[in-house]
Amino acid sequence: MTKTTTTELLRFTTAGSVDDGKSTLIGRLLYDSKSIFQDQYEDIERISARRGEEGVNLALLTDGLRAEREQGITIDVAYRYFSTPKRKFIIADTPGHIQYTRNMVTGASTANVALLLIDARQGVVEQTRRHAIIASLLQIPHVVVCVNKMDLVDYSEDVFNDIHEDFEAFAAKLDIVDFHFIPISALKGDNVVDRSKKMDWYEGPTLIYYLENVHIASDHNFIDCRFPVQYVIRPYSEDFHDYRGYAGRISGGIFKVGDDVMVLPSGFTSRIQSIDSYEGPLEEAFPPMSVTIRLEDDLDISRGDMIVRVNNKPEVGQDVDVMLCWFDHSKALQLRGKYTIRHTTQEARCIVTDVRYKLDINTLHRNLEDKELNMNDMGRVVLRTTKPLFFDPYKNNRITGSIVLIDEGTNNTVAAGMII
Repeated sequence: MTKTTTTELLRFTTAGSVDDGKSTLIGRLLYDSKSIFQDQYEDIERISARRGEEGVNLALLTDGLRAEREQGITIDVAYRYFSTPKRKFIIADTPGHIQYTRNMVTGASTANVALLLIDARQGVVEQTRRHAIIASLLQIPHVVVCVNKMDLVDYSEDVFNDIHEDFEAFAAKLDIVDFHFIPISALKGDNVVDRSKKMDWYEGPTLIYYLENVHIASDHNFIDCRFPVQYVIRPYSEDFHDYRGYAGRISGGIFKVGDDVMVLPSGFTSRIQSIDSYEGPLEEAFPPMSVTIRLEDDLDISRGDMIVRVNNKPEVGQDVDVMLCWFDHSKALQLRGKYTIRHTTQEARCIVTDVRYKLDINTLHRNLEDKELNMNDMGRVVLRTTKPLFFDPYKNNRITGSIVLIDEGTNNTVAAGMII
């Protein structure tokens, strides 16, 4: 029987304009959920006093880099972990500046929820729109618009409603399914963990209640069975003399013992003999579980191959149409340039055969004239790979639909892409 005793993990990313209070909000979540140690709290208490700040600056909990503390800004993606009795959380605290678009793409690529912060005094600004567009492009399933600093607008319901309407009018053009709006004060703690007495007009959930209860189980693709093979397990021991298992993380669908499956690229078919996990044998497995699958037949399978259903195969091809976010600050994307491409557990070489357009992150306008992609630019690109990849469109499967490019000379990751 399948049994899951582990606490569900939710990944969320924060985004907003500079000084919208992202780091303060995360600090508040960590502090109010009792996820920080006493010595950490005393450390930021000392720093706050030294800087002459009133009270304790909770933003210092997340701005871990010394440069960030000195400038009072977030300049890199900071990952933080905390848990409540209901869920475990991984937070990607991403920078708000335009020149760090790539950092937001990195932090948001695996997120279930995006928290978009809006300063109640400023309303919807250009950076808010940019981050909403990126959240839409990255197909983040749930977006929470946190209208922050409500204490500075006297907790006004009218201000909140105006921002709500303004954002909804803009977001109607985007591909985001689940929106939620919460008025908060990260500094004072209103509606973050504890319900605000000063905003009794707001009847929705607090932020932590939302994060603990939002339904994320169906965020994965449970229809299209995809199992990229990461490692072939052959123990060569007396106890497991003939054991041959294929280990990896399930990227889509539900695999069951007895299922007929096909192995790509060979096209050979077999049946699932057993599914093994760290906790013992399973009858079925689904995303994002890491398991070992054994087949009834001895087939030649290696890392990079993919186990799928016979009648539900991904696209197989060497020409890949991707929306690319360029990361490299030293070199622009080169037309006819050669790169290493990584996709699921596969690695191949590729050449850039076409740059179709550059995307204006602020307006979604497609620039067909200027096709040069520099750092933080996004554009639609066609790649030709040296061997076939087994992929799905990114909107169907965020795992089998994403790629990264690596510079062969420096070994730096220079781009991330979403397959169209």
